[in-house]
Amino acid sequence: MAEASAAGSDRPSREIVAEALAAARSEPRLGPHFNPDHLEIDAAGVLTVEATVGSLAQKRLALERFGATPGVVGIVDRMHVEPSTPVSDSGIMDHLRRRFAAEPSFRNLRIQERRADTLVLVQDVLTDAAGEIDLEVADGIVTLDGAAPSLTCRRFAGALAWWTPGVRDVINGMAVEPPEEDAPIQIEEAVKFVLEADPLVEADEIRVGVRGAVVRLTGLAKSFDQRDAAVADAWCVLGVDDVINQIEVHA
Repeated sequence: MAEASAAGSDRPSREIVAEALAAARSEPRLGPHFNPDHLEIDAAGVLTVEATVGSLAQKRLALERFGATPGVVGIVDRMHVEPSTPVSDSGIMDHLRRRFAAEPSFRNLRIQERRADTLVLVQDVLTDAAGEIDLEVADGIVTLDGAAPSLTCRRFAGALAWWTPGVRDVINGMAVEPPEEDAPIQIEEAVKFVLEADPLVEADEIRVGVRGAVVRLTGLAKSFDQRDAAVADAWCVLGVDDVINQIEVHA
């Protein structure tokens, strides 16, 4: 019996999967030992990947390499980041509640926590809300729903979720109302906003450039920890496929 091929491709599915894996392993930040728990492509060309990786950067890089493989038309993403410190779902939610409610840029947003099929109010607004954030945590995975007033707000909410200890993944399902057209300048604005919100980073010393979905960071940092924090912040922004780190460290 002939081996099945993915849609739109004359090559066997096994060959496409092998090429996708080779592409991921050719990325130095993943390396030859990158080994997903499950990697399979169906007849429609949809690649399913299950893996645990060490960082959000590795997750994004793997997904970008998989998606660029000829014959892959879609990805079912079941990749998760191994947290440095395990935290219970209730602990993650407690952190999210406090952080989101304390964030000044969210003061005009209604914030709610989903418990089973019920939404419990975390923060209300006195006048008409500019939007709404619904928080949910299950097995270390944070899901954000609701409606953000801007793309930057949506991306910033995702970054705050990624900053939370114990988080394995963030699914950002927030809509943007009114809708905005996305573009590299929107990613750049969000990266700058996230850098400014991080107390570990001197955002005034760092310049941000974006081409396509690739972020380039230049400028100065006073320590390697500050530099690494800025790079990690950029990776937290939804839509970023790669981060080029050209920040110089001057103590």
